Amino acid sequence: MNKTWDELAGYQPRVLKLLANSISKKRLAHAYLFEGKKGTGKKEVSLLLAKSTFCENLDGFKPCGHCRNCRRIDSGNHPDVHYIEPDGLSIKKKQIQELQEEFSKTGVESNKKVYIISQADKMTVNAANSLLKFLEEPNRETMALLLTEQVHQILNTILSRCQTLSFHPLPSQTIRNELVKSGVPLHLAGIASQLTNNLEDAIELSRNDWFAEARSKVIKLYEALLSRKDQAIIYVHTQWMPFFTDKDLQERGLDLLLYLYKDVISIQVGQEDAAVYKDQMESLRQHALQITQQSAAGHIETILEAKKKLQSNVNPQLLMEQLVLTLQEG
Repeated sequence: MNKTWDELAGYQPRVLKLLANSISKKRLAHAYLFEGKKGTGKKEVSLLLAKSTFCENLDGFKPCGHCRNCRRIDSGNHPDVHYIEPDGLSIKKKQIQELQEEFSKTGVESNKKVYIISQADKMTVNAANSLLKFLEEPNRETMALLLTEQVHQILNTILSRCQTLSFHPLPSQTIRNELVKSGVPLHLAGIASQLTNNLEDAIELSRNDWFAEARSKVIKLYEALLSRKDQAIIYVHTQWMPFFTDKDLQERGLDLLLYLYKDVISIQVGQEDAAVYKDQMESLRQHALQITQQSAAGHIETILEAKKKLQSNVNPQLLMEQLVLTLQEG
């Protein structure tokens, strides 16, 4: 779903404010480099900027999103907006040359033209050099938007000809709200938004059946640690290890466990709203009354230590057994 200016301003306030000022003062640069991690809104903002350039009903700096030009940009069919992405593993010289040929023609509907290069760091050396010539002789009506997750891979000669705007990771609250808006249950949205600051990854994670089951397994281990202590080690053998089958999955399991103990501390310090396991509040409140804040912090430290050990060659089953015993001591 395409985002409005106000929605994207909630994701990247600094970037949108700079662009709003530039549009209002008619001082847009001829080339921008949008850099930041995947899922931070770079492509969405580039399309928004293209819409602000061509919108028939521009409201100050905000495109209407409904006119013919806005709709064509959304559907990828505007004749004067060109989007380039890697052909296979890289962006080839031929792709940049075809773009240059396209731009040597008169604009189909106006003299304005916008081109967006996604994953600009994937340009071959020849493609980058070809683009460089293009950037060195900018047409006043042409705007280049380069998007990258790897700004250090971009040639300095290209960097020096672009205005760089950095996109910051999204706050977990923003991700949680977006997940809930897209239909993800709150109990899954809360934890998914803590495990990644990438909206695309969070959506994928929260819709994954494995993730929902993993969360359930972790809650059952937590319950065993609290009230069925003799069952916790058996649970590790019969349920945990067969489910969390490799190092990455085991680390994800430990992350999920970690947030249960973080929720206990949130409750102890009077910040229940910060808790992510919203559907486990009764059990968490009870636990928060039973242990000291120092003890809860010690449990968190123990889980973090287990995560570190997991990256070395420690036997994961022995690691989990030791973790369970240590957590039960508190």
